[in-house]
Amino acid sequence: MKVAILSESPADEAALRVLAGGLLGQETEPVALPPLRTRGWMSVLQTTPHVLKYLHYQSDADAFVVGLDSDETVLHSEGHEKLGGLDPNCRLCQLQTSIDQTQRQLRSRKGRGPIKTAVALAVPAIEAWGLVAKDHRVNETAWLLGCQSGRLPYTKNELKKQLYGTDRPSLDLQQQCLVRAAQEIVTNGWLGRLEQQFRGGFGALARRIQGW
Repeated sequence: MKVAILSESPADEAALRVLAGGLLGQETEPVALPPLRTRGWMSVLQTTPHVLKYLHYQSDADAFVVGLDSDETVLHSEGHEKLGGLDPNCRLCQLQTSIDQTQRQLRSRKGRGPIKTAVALAVPAIEAWGLVAKDHRVNETAWLLGCQSGRLPYTKNELKKQLYGTDRPSLDLQQQCLVRAAQEIVTNGWLGRLEQQFRGGFGALARRIQGW
């Protein structure tokens, strides 16, 4: 399957590709994206409609996966996916709404159906997923309770130190460690654990991909 992936950094995209392939049960073939000027969650949100149109009209992509970090914003939940449950303050909901609106504007592709899409929200950042088997404190419930109480159980910098050995990793080190962690998750059969511990943000990705 030819899958395009967009996230906040090339390292995040490489890890998402491994995880998406694990959920699909097959390796995915990369699809080139149009040139991007900047990264960051707002850039990804604003760029996604343009990228989706490009993939629809100028590529042979079968699917499009987009990933964001939640930082300290509203966590996604399964309730958001029910009719009338969308939360405009949830980054995943914002992104999914943008994708849905864009797809309604696209003309049908001759001989091909619409591009399949899936969105992931890493809570609070994708490094947390990489630690799913190493630190049982790291999960969506703990983060949510910390946000509600004003006492976070850990910080993004602490997650980086655990995964990379430094809170200021190079892009090469980030990609190496994230891909290795993603491969361990898939190889060791930990995708179910990841979905259980991050039911909103990773679960949304898993539910969507498994419905393809």
